[in-house]
Amino acid sequence: MNITYSTVPQQSEGWFAIRKGRITGSKFKDARDKLKSGKPSSKATLYARNVARERFGGKAEAVYQNAAMKFGTEQEPFARQAYETTTGLLAQEAGFAYTDCGMFGLSVDGLVGDDGVIEIKTMVGSDNLFETVVEEDYSAYMDQCLGYLLFLDRQWVDLILWTPDLEDKGLGLVIHRINRADHIKEIAELKADLEAFAMVVRQYESQLRLKASANVDLLKQAA
Repeated sequence: MNITYSTVPQQSEGWFAIRKGRITGSKFKDARDKLKSGKPSSKATLYARNVARERFGGKAEAVYQNAAMKFGTEQEPFARQAYETTTGLLAQEAGFAYTDCGMFGLSVDGLVGDDGVIEIKTMVGSDNLFETVVEEDYSAYMDQCLGYLLFLDRQWVDLILWTPDLEDKGLGLVIHRINRADHIKEIAELKADLEAFAMVVRQYESQLRLKASANVDLLKQAA
């Protein structure tokens, strides 16, 4: 599928508008969340219904941006600069990438050459710091990163773990490279799961359209 890039500023009205009704990279993990039985979890179901509501023309539940999330967004330019200075690689800002099918989109922190992508995560909470940096558990971010490889047809993602308050201690910048060649199976599984999730979204959207049509008829009869 084809990809289009939009350079509208993040958190702007245009950014929210272009994301509306799309399954986004930061939510790929929620979309794949399942119970032990294999059925979608309540988190996945709610997300599917939110996307369906948006696609029908409504507004999903507002996403609250707390102080930690705002801080993380504010730190992205500093993390990008540290990455470029350390590696000698230039990360070109690319904005929001979305598929021509209208179902998927990803906020891209930067494209590197023809093959690479960067994803910046600021380690605001100490849980994130220890789980991701110290214990090297990247599972919280893998679906999003593999999504870049799947949809943008890139060969690697540099996951940038940025902890500005520990920069002078040697842990400010940590880079974990995720190579396509090492995750062929996982990317295929992600693709299958996201396609299945998109089908669920369409089913919920269809339910809304059918209900709306029936309700319009009832209102006409009552008039």
